[in-house]
Amino acid sequence: MNIKSQKDFFSGLLYAVVGGAFAIGATNYNIGTGARMGPGYFPLLLGVLLGVIGLFIIFKSLVVETANGDKIGKWAWKPLFFIIAGNLLFGVLLSGLPNLGIPGMGLIVAIYGVTIVVSKAGHESSIKQSLILATILSTISYLGFIKLLNLQFPVWPSFITG
Repeated sequence: MNIKSQKDFFSGLLYAVVGGAFAIGATNYNIGTGARMGPGYFPLLLGVLLGVIGLFIIFKSLVVETANGDKIGKWAWKPLFFIIAGNLLFGVLLSGLPNLGIPGMGLIVAIYGVTIVVSKAGHESSIKQSLILATILSTISYLGFIKLLNLQFPVWPSFITG
């Protein structure tokens, strides 16, 4: 068995493993039927679908010839770091860390924080573009989550709203 595209093979393997894990995890919940779906129905369906897509990609990587074997390149450590750091920062800014005495800053500040940090992952990062994007994202998020869906979580820092 000869792998003709390393990128496709390992991405398909990732899909298959994650899909399988979701499908196995979903069996811990009540699956139900198509007419009366239980809480495990959708994760099971999604996991199976993801696994099938992964198996298809693995099959394609073993059959379809690519120009140079589609080798896997080096790890992009800078984008990986900034994207993970941005997600962690979003969680901390949104709800805070009460055990460490860090208060939650709310949705708007969290969106600005994550946008600025994650923009550093790219080759060309401009603070002006990041602030414009953060303004657009926070406006849309406020209108969608707070006004339309009526979700109850802090929008502004508690020291501002009281």
